[in-house]
Amino acid sequence: MQSISLPSKPPTSPHPILNLSFRIFFSAAALFAVIFMVLWSFVFTGHTNIDAQTLNPLYWHGHEMIYGYALAVVAGFLLTAVKTWTGVMMPHGYKLLGIFVCWLLARLGWVGFGLGIGQGAWLLYMAAVFDMLFIGTMAFVIFRAVLQVKQYKQMGILAKLALLTVGNGLCYWGVFSANMNLTKIGMYLGFYLIIGLILTIGRRVVPFFIERGLSMDGTEKVTVRNSKVQDIASLLFFLAFFIVDLFYPNKYLLTITALGVAVVNIVRLIGWYHRGIWQKPLLWSLYIAFLGMCLSFLLYALQPWLGYNHSIAVHGLSIAGVGMMTLAMMARVSLGHTGRSIHTPPKTVNIMFGLMVLVFISRVLLPIVDMDNYLLWIMIAQGAWIACFVLFCISYLPMLTRPRPDGLFG
Repeated sequence: MQSISLPSKPPTSPHPILNLSFRIFFSAAALFAVIFMVLWSFVFTGHTNIDAQTLNPLYWHGHEMIYGYALAVVAGFLLTAVKTWTGVMMPHGYKLLGIFVCWLLARLGWVGFGLGIGQGAWLLYMAAVFDMLFIGTMAFVIFRAVLQVKQYKQMGILAKLALLTVGNGLCYWGVFSANMNLTKIGMYLGFYLIIGLILTIGRRVVPFFIERGLSMDGTEKVTVRNSKVQDIASLLFFLAFFIVDLFYPNKYLLTITALGVAVVNIVRLIGWYHRGIWQKPLLWSLYIAFLGMCLSFLLYALQPWLGYNHSIAVHGLSIAGVGMMTLAMMARVSLGHTGRSIHTPPKTVNIMFGLMVLVFISRVLLPIVDMDNYLLWIMIAQGAWIACFVLFCISYLPMLTRPRPDGLFG
């Protein structure tokens, strides 16, 4: 007797925002980017009761931009992309909500600490529990899906996720043992791992998006150049740079390794270039973000010789890599995965990306030439960052919280 296979039940969730992870995590990351930067402007100017004895406010800011904002975008992207890469269904509905609530409770702990609510580090103890649950659960479901279909080519991404868990653990260990140096190592480890992830994923998606975005116009078939040699060189130079900057500060080695990363990726960018990108904000934004990362590595290379603050280069890399690149990715992915045309993005995207370029200019370039107005440049950068993500929320939250126009689950 022949068995009859019943069709699998289509996935459902209690609300469209819980259909796929990009919806809830991109929405939360954008809102958090606004709220946290407003709060940071008060902490930075000394208008909150943050316990600086327990945690250096600069590390409070750095931790949440990396393990709060950036990791939310990474979670939204990877938990969506891994479904496409492997064909394995990722958490949705209440399972996704559970992962998200862990992220949210950890963020509330850090925001509460920044506001000076309560005494001591009890809020950070609460945050530590939920943060490790969040990153551990996210890493577990990604590991399980990748290993289930034996996609071992994703092992580099899996390794970075494992090390991000270690980095976040080091941050908390440093706070609770009053070892600021340990917290600093955990924070920079997380930062460079996120940049490494962005370089890895950017290498895959930027040329793909350029080819697809321009070829679909129907005028010409566009192909851009990629090279395995460039991929290996970029990885090796970046790994060496990361080790030197974090563990073995030597100005000669820092300059050589940072210059190596910059040159390899500038050559990459030249191979990806097509004049048609300037007609499409979802393409030129990715290109400019990658270019900003290259300029930031040049700033690392020049910093020991020109004498400006190391944090200038760090902020350049974070604004271009973590800020501009994630913003451009969210703007593109949110359209495609909600069933909307990537060729007709909201009219606000040009302003959004322009504001992020202003953040880079004001926070990174202007202080190099005019330190006398340093506070003014920081305040302009903070204001432009906030305005940028307010525009993103206005433009994208409605589509992230509503069903797809074509009625499909996603």
